[in-house]
Amino acid sequence: MLVLVPGEAFVAMVQNSKTEAHFTQSTGTLRGFVSHIMASKSRVIPSLVIMGIEKYFSDQKTKGKKMFKDAVRGEGAKERKRKQKDLQELPKLSRVDVEETLMVLQLQMNVHVWFLETWKEFSDFVCMFSKALAEAPTKKQRDNTSFSFYMDGDWAGGARVEKCGKGLLEVWKRQIQQFNRVSVEVASAVVAAYPSPQLLMKAYRYCQTNAERHSLLSDILVRRGEGVTSTSRRVGPELSKRIYLQFTSLQPELSLDL
Repeated sequence: MLVLVPGEAFVAMVQNSKTEAHFTQSTGTLRGFVSHIMASKSRVIPSLVIMGIEKYFSDQKTKGKKMFKDAVRGEGAKERKRKQKDLQELPKLSRVDVEETLMVLQLQMNVHVWFLETWKEFSDFVCMFSKALAEAPTKKQRDNTSFSFYMDGDWAGGARVEKCGKGLLEVWKRQIQQFNRVSVEVASAVVAAYPSPQLLMKAYRYCQTNAERHSLLSDILVRRGEGVTSTSRRVGPELSKRIYLQFTSLQPELSLDL
């Protein structure tokens, strides 16, 4: 659960946490606020988004400087009293006060806290948070293997090839996957563009310069995920060059990662 907490409310709850002994469960404290949420929503751990805390510290610092200047200039007692009243609209907290309260909250209640300053940052965070929740079941299923230390038994076991040639495309894809930092999505994109090593070598021969050969695969589009959570990127020049060197170089000791 994502919970938006205005900066003023956060400051007041931190101040109450300081004044009440041992961070009691009062709803006026930050811990009491979180406990109330968790009690009303069973099996839910809230993530708090605090808005404008940096603005609060900045305003406190600015008001403190103005008070000091007024005192130096010797303003009247009435005027100083009015400005002191403005300054005390919110409790005066230090960053240490906030950090101590958050430390107790995070260690004892396992709550995540995020500090944001603008509504643009908040909207971007909501999108990121929602996307992570949408992708969580897929990632959990993908990582649910028989053994925690054996990440991909099917890939390591090889691909079956029948006499009619069925399975050769899978072998070709897994050859591409053997390169460092190459995912299934990247290998599938390369194989979709060049369904066999022979077609890839033929494309290399059509190139006029080494620079063209090095970048032949760099613009191939790689798609990851489906629906609203899908993303896309390019194969990139670095991997494109490594694949070219692997298939054409005559130097047996050549390091592709260099």
